[in-house]
Amino acid sequence: MIPPLAPVRLTQYAHGGGCACKIPPDELERMVAGLTGSLAPGGPLLVGDGDGDDAAVLRIDGGRAVVSTADFFTPVVDDPYDWGRVAAANALSDVYAVGGVPVLALNLLGWPRDALPGELAREVLRGGRDVAALAGCPIAGGHSVDDPEPKYGLAVTGLADPARLLRLDAGRPGLPLSLTKPLGVGVLNARHKATGEVFPEALATMTALNAEASRQALERGAACATDVTGFGLLGHLYKLARASGVTAVVHASAVPYLAGARQAVRDGFVPGGSRRNLAWVSPHTGFGRLAEEERLLLADAQTSGGLLVAGEVPGAPVIGELVARGPNVLEVRP
Repeated sequence: MIPPLAPVRLTQYAHGGGCACKIPPDELERMVAGLTGSLAPGGPLLVGDGDGDDAAVLRIDGGRAVVSTADFFTPVVDDPYDWGRVAAANALSDVYAVGGVPVLALNLLGWPRDALPGELAREVLRGGRDVAALAGCPIAGGHSVDDPEPKYGLAVTGLADPARLLRLDAGRPGLPLSLTKPLGVGVLNARHKATGEVFPEALATMTALNAEASRQALERGAACATDVTGFGLLGHLYKLARASGVTAVVHASAVPYLAGARQAVRDGFVPGGSRRNLAWVSPHTGFGRLAEEERLLLADAQTSGGLLVAGEVPGAPVIGELVARGPNVLEVRP
């Protein structure tokens, strides 16, 4: 009988948690400036060069395209098995966000061998395996390195129909905006990291796959979508509206939040990534008199968030719409 593992607070080994540890979006865009632009009209690369889409899509023949993505991050929860589940769901989401179906994944693991036992890493890998199995996506090995900070995720390959993709630049005026998961994961995870409090609803949200939302979006003719992760709702919506040449209007009162998210902001549990997201989009956003608390929640850095679809998805609230480009790329209304 294998003895139980001693409790370890994995989040204490990370400088940031989950997708909140991403390189800030403005800094990242400067970093890759001039390294994109090879998307030739009519060429095989259909998605993934310049607009910051969730995954790359390459046509391999007339009716098939291959989808490729990679995503990994530092611990977002203390339980190793749950962290593995969240990281796997988050990586798989990039394939769903472009309308694909994952078919194969590889583990990406960084582990501080001198600080944490290998049995904990095994639990992380087990969590990733179990969520990938729910997606019908086998994990076939991967790559690991000795790292002073724990990191985990997946490189995922998927398949898609090149005639039925979800992409950032396909938004058009008049389309509603649907959000398939509530916001607030970032501030609740920040509270978890600081206090050890556990938020089961947030965990359930982060481990839920976006497979059904993607399928329903495609069935209803949607062509434009993204998933909401480290750049927050406003950051990802800004990229979508900018790529599509439209203005995105958000009705703040229609946006759903996890229980406890507002209180977490009031108590000061706001990730640095959420503040950086807000600073990035603010010059391009009309907020009116919207309170700072509401702005931070809309920019909150999510981990394994839902799909943001230009179109209607059954069961998902409509939180805004796309309109003709105005003076701002984003407009937030009460």
